[in-house]
Amino acid sequence: MMEQYIEIKATNPDSLLFYRMGDFYELFFDDAVAASRALGITLTKRGKHLGDDIPMCGVPVHAADDYLQKLIARGFRVAVCEQIEDPAEAKKRGSKSVVKRDVVRLVTPGTITEEKLLDPSEANYLMTLGRVKGGGQGQFALAWIDISTGTFRVGETDPSRMLADILRVEPRELIVADPVFHDPDLRPIFDILGRSVTPQPPSLFDSATAENRIQRYFDVGTLDGFGQFSRAELSAISGAIAYVEKTQIAERPPLMRPERESEGSSLFIDPATRANLELLRTLSGNRDGSLLKAIDRTVTGGGARLLSERLTAPLTDPEAISTRLDSVSFFLLQQSLADIVRETLKGVPDMPRALSRLAVGRGGPRDLGALARGFEAAGEIGRVIGTELLPSELARVRDCFAGLPRDFLSHLEAALADELPLLKRDGGFVRPGYNAELDEMRALRDHSRRVIAGLQADYMETTGIRSLKIKHNNVLGYFIEVTANNASVMTDTDTAKSKFIHRQTIANAMRFTTTELAELETKIANAADRALGIELDVFEQLTRETVENAEAIRAGAAALAALDVSVSLAVLAEEQGYCRPLVDHSLAFAIIAGRHPVVEQSLRRQAANPFVANDCTLSPEGTGKGAIWLLTGPNMGGKSTFLRQNALIAILAQMGSFVPAGSAHIGIVDRLFSRVGASDDLARGRSTFMVEMVETAAILNQASDRSLVILDEIGRGTATFDGLSIAWAAVEYLHEKNQCRAIFATHFHEMTALSEKLPRLGNVTMRVKEWDGDVVFLHEVAKGAADRSYGVQVARLAGLPEAVVSRARDVLHQLEAGNTSGKADKLIDDLPLFSVEVMRQAPRPAQGKDSALLAALTGVNPDEMTPREALEVLYRLKGIAATNS
Repeated sequence: MMEQYIEIKATNPDSLLFYRMGDFYELFFDDAVAASRALGITLTKRGKHLGDDIPMCGVPVHAADDYLQKLIARGFRVAVCEQIEDPAEAKKRGSKSVVKRDVVRLVTPGTITEEKLLDPSEANYLMTLGRVKGGGQGQFALAWIDISTGTFRVGETDPSRMLADILRVEPRELIVADPVFHDPDLRPIFDILGRSVTPQPPSLFDSATAENRIQRYFDVGTLDGFGQFSRAELSAISGAIAYVEKTQIAERPPLMRPERESEGSSLFIDPATRANLELLRTLSGNRDGSLLKAIDRTVTGGGARLLSERLTAPLTDPEAISTRLDSVSFFLLQQSLADIVRETLKGVPDMPRALSRLAVGRGGPRDLGALARGFEAAGEIGRVIGTELLPSELARVRDCFAGLPRDFLSHLEAALADELPLLKRDGGFVRPGYNAELDEMRALRDHSRRVIAGLQADYMETTGIRSLKIKHNNVLGYFIEVTANNASVMTDTDTAKSKFIHRQTIANAMRFTTTELAELETKIANAADRALGIELDVFEQLTRETVENAEAIRAGAAALAALDVSVSLAVLAEEQGYCRPLVDHSLAFAIIAGRHPVVEQSLRRQAANPFVANDCTLSPEGTGKGAIWLLTGPNMGGKSTFLRQNALIAILAQMGSFVPAGSAHIGIVDRLFSRVGASDDLARGRSTFMVEMVETAAILNQASDRSLVILDEIGRGTATFDGLSIAWAAVEYLHEKNQCRAIFATHFHEMTALSEKLPRLGNVTMRVKEWDGDVVFLHEVAKGAADRSYGVQVARLAGLPEAVVSRARDVLHQLEAGNTSGKADKLIDDLPLFSVEVMRQAPRPAQGKDSALLAALTGVNPDEMTPREALEVLYRLKGIAATNS
């Protein structure tokens, strides 16, 4: 057996081998050590190999999904090895023969289909990178598949945007050819992606054989009906299909035909922007606090995945955006209809994933039931919508519902019972009355005594023997017994002799059987097995029909998901008071009373002060280019919130959602860049300032006049004059070269002078008020420029020691008094920090003699003073009192 294990393991060296032994999957050697550590299960041993104990651990087959989930989450790949031979056949080769086993499936992060292993609200993508050598680095393309739903898309890319394209999809697994994996030019991208990147033999990506592989998989004679693909795209598609075939072994998931995504069809968002804006999850990796969490009101798994997809890839076609917005508007105006549709959608199961599980042999009766319930919900919604005049997107949904395979639905309803087991091997999922033979077998299985009693009554009536009995023992099985006095009735005539066959004579009785009774006995003995066999045949038949109707099932599921998204966005708009944006081909960007969708909801949950709405107008004057706002103001004044909210409003508008504003007019944004917050990349040798400069460089090199750029505190990571110089030059470049719409937040107040030189640059600031020495943040954006940043006040609010705050005020006043040359020596002379003189001179919120004395006493510790030191402090206090009198 261990020889067999070692042989199979040698062909799957990069996977943990789940080796089936009875009711357990066993792991040996290093696999056992790794699995026991990852799963927290006991490590034992079994036999010896080369003189050493063989480590061993195992998991029960019935609980394998739970353990697979943990292993996949930790980045492991698992090869599932099953028995492929009946043990009885193995015994024919000898008593010590080993049952044949082989790997039936490779479980990897990007190829799982089990319900327990998947998040219903998130897609589970497998992505491949195809490359065709040509001029320079060659041509590149990405293909991505969600095996659990059948989604299959492909699009070209290039090294400059490759990471952004990959992170937009967020694949669980990225498959690349070995030469590509070791390409030094692409190495930085793969380093960022980490363990999700898996190298594979280049033969999987061979573009010369790609068309044949694709044709075989989809069983077509030509790819003409698929559309036009580049060689790089064909390579990526072929790699994806080859990897699916490699991991699924004998099974073939029902994938959709590859759908090509053209460059420019969606809003480009670079990785830094995607992370800064926290679209799907926060910087700490949590879903709570993200934009998706704030806007998600979907009630189905398919709807949640579609909403996420739309959020990560907003459109750039105003007509397509308007189509989506029309659907949301429709449900806003039809509240009662929206409520009915939403309530019906709550019962819709995950049809695409049920379909995929059935197609690859991992489905069960409940997956068939899921399809039936989904079709039923679609029919009900279709009847509710009726012939009402609908916007184009909803009209397509209704047409899709009308085209669903009704015969297949009727078959499911007729065949499936009301209560369905999880596993097909449990039986009981076929409705009574669907199959006559099955009903008979069930009756025999469940009511054998009643059936025997009925046959006994028939024989009593036929023979006229009232004492006739049908009995059973372990020797004869079922038999008919009559007393010796009545035996002649069973033997006197040829008819009786031909029907009743003598079995045994005892002292006072005779025993007989009949062909009918013998057949009934056999049926009773095999009834349970036969009943289950019939049900499994029905299951296989329904599964075949399911796969045959895969395209219609996916279309219906997609329609339900689109409906869910439209209704949920209408619910969001009504609940949060969002408005319909106007999105067109202009360069406009006019947001009236805009709000941050995440912060606003957070404040409402905390019952805090309401969110302060602000306008943002970057629209061009006349036929010129968009404007740039130079935003100044204090820390904690709300600059970062204002920056982010305008970027998020643009994303929401272009994904087809209403937006948190009083009104919004947005000309299509082709690229969105946001540089907000500070971070480093120490693993790649990049300081915070270096990361800042790299991200800024990407913006300045890629932004067009249709882009929206959000920049915060450029240049703060270096010396003051260096930072000011960089920020100054960046604004000039955005204005003159990129000519984009932008908001540039800064603490370099000197830059406000640029508004006199740059006609499209306007100064705005976050308003504040000072009250009794404290600063009050109004969170309002107004025209003008801030004269200072109120950093010391914010430091005091943060809880810095009072002595530090006081010293900081003193240093600030001296630096602001004029030219800073020669100030350093004066500041050094004022040390130590806690000198009474500094405390006395530093302005404090409280005024008068008492506050001055109180300040002088700060830092005095009588327990650590000598009598002489105490006397000196007393004289100083007396001097302060005399000075302030």
